[in-house]
Amino acid sequence: MDSNKTHHRGRTALVCFGVCICMAILVGRLFFLMIFRSDYYYAMAEDLHQRERTIKAARGRSWTGTGQSSQPTAPSAPSPWFTTSSPTERVVEVLSAELGLPAESVREKVEKYSSREIIKTNVDKEKGDRIRAFRLDGVKVDEDYKRYYPYDSLASKVLGFTGGDNQGIIGLEVVYEKYLKGLDGKILTMSDAAGVELSGYAEDRVEPVPGYNLTVSLDVNIQKYAEQAAYQVMEKKGANAVSVIIMDPGNGEILAMVNVPEFNLNDPFTLNVEGAEALDAKEKQDLLNQMWRNRSINDTYEPGSTFKIVTAAAGLEEGVVTLEDRFNCPGFRIVEDRKIRCHKVGGHGSETFLQGAMNSCNPVFIDVGQRLGVDNYYKYFVQFGLMGKTGIDLPGEAATIMHKKENMKLVELATVSFGQSFQITPVQLVTTAASIINGGNRVTPHFGIRAESADGQSVKVFEYPVREGVVSEETSARMRYILEQVVAEGSGKKAAIGGYRIGGKTATSEKLPRSLKKYISSFIASPRRTTRRSSPSSPSTSPRASITAAPSRRR
Repeated sequence: MDSNKTHHRGRTALVCFGVCICMAILVGRLFFLMIFRSDYYYAMAEDLHQRERTIKAARGRSWTGTGQSSQPTAPSAPSPWFTTSSPTERVVEVLSAELGLPAESVREKVEKYSSREIIKTNVDKEKGDRIRAFRLDGVKVDEDYKRYYPYDSLASKVLGFTGGDNQGIIGLEVVYEKYLKGLDGKILTMSDAAGVELSGYAEDRVEPVPGYNLTVSLDVNIQKYAEQAAYQVMEKKGANAVSVIIMDPGNGEILAMVNVPEFNLNDPFTLNVEGAEALDAKEKQDLLNQMWRNRSINDTYEPGSTFKIVTAAAGLEEGVVTLEDRFNCPGFRIVEDRKIRCHKVGGHGSETFLQGAMNSCNPVFIDVGQRLGVDNYYKYFVQFGLMGKTGIDLPGEAATIMHKKENMKLVELATVSFGQSFQITPVQLVTTAASIINGGNRVTPHFGIRAESADGQSVKVFEYPVREGVVSEETSARMRYILEQVVAEGSGKKAAIGGYRIGGKTATSEKLPRSLKKYISSFIASPRRTTRRSSPSSPSTSPRASITAAPSRRR
């Protein structure tokens, strides 16, 4: 009996000892956490009760032109947005009236027991200031920025626009997003266990960093004039669309890029066609995508006779033709089993190569292409940069659609020589023509010039590759002379302007399928103010601009 009591006491003592050891460990751990880890757990507790609100950064502006002609085309205006954690009827009444929202919709949001509910974003600043003046309990008015385009539809498919999150969607807004967007700031507030913000606590702020301003080569005045002219062509010719590119061929800076009909950048989700209200969501989105499409870079087409510039340059550079070489045009050429006609049914008769260019004679250029042969023609196609993209600083540039070399026979060579049976983009044609007449330098077409901080400090000067030696200076000078004769006395006479030397080339190509009988008329030119005409051997200075207009019209 005594042994049992002794055994029981020993077991009890052992249990008590174990409990004491555990208590000591717990007390020690608690002491360690309270003394040595207090800062860490205090920070964790504070994080649990902190709520973060974003302060949107001001998006950088886009500036067009240079020097005194600089004008902002895409500033960002302050645009407040509202959140609330207060369910009072007064809040519902004021926000419903001022924001133009149904009272039930506002009530549903403010009666939710949560840290905050967003009532509305992208509100006019004046309205935001008015609501702020009511000093409504629990209502927060935070600054946001909404992109504003002062010229509405001007260069819409070039500039692009931003979405509800102020992020670029198309155009330059997308390409230069990392420079324009800035860095958002933060507001840190304290909340209770349910996440409702507490009054009486100071807010911590991390200020936003505004985006950089972007200077682009686009000239507002030239763009306006080009758009006006494009709409006139569209109306007079019954065209479905008209595109115009004006580029400095010496450095690739684009002064204007028109794609009419344009759309309103301040209302980019409203279609510019009739009957849009009857469309379903997919049909509407498809039409929006078409409306936003930049045909100058996204679409390809058969260039037609403007491409004879390339054939002529390749022939002169390779030495298979001279300006004085004589040809005979009976109104057609027989190539293998194909009869390929000239635009002049009766033919041009005997003519030199220069006269053939002035007359835009298909048989002459077919002969030059045959003299070059497939291998040489492909060599110049690559040398001129036609097999790649231009590298323009806009999204979605299309590539050239060309026959594979092994599939290119004499008939294909003949049709390619005068600009048919393959497709390129308008910007590719302009860039290639520029390299041929500017002394032989393949420039990169572009808009972006530099990025600057808000205080005017230069952050980035954009540089673009230039490939020299596309053609020789001699060939370039001869091509300028040929194109000047086309306008002075040939098929481009209507482009002549007093006081200017203008070199250019016209074209009319039939759209696919041919059965539709729809055509694309185009013109590419290089104007330069002068009082004398150059000879084929005079190098002269590079022209000021290259222009192409490609209206798609019904016949």
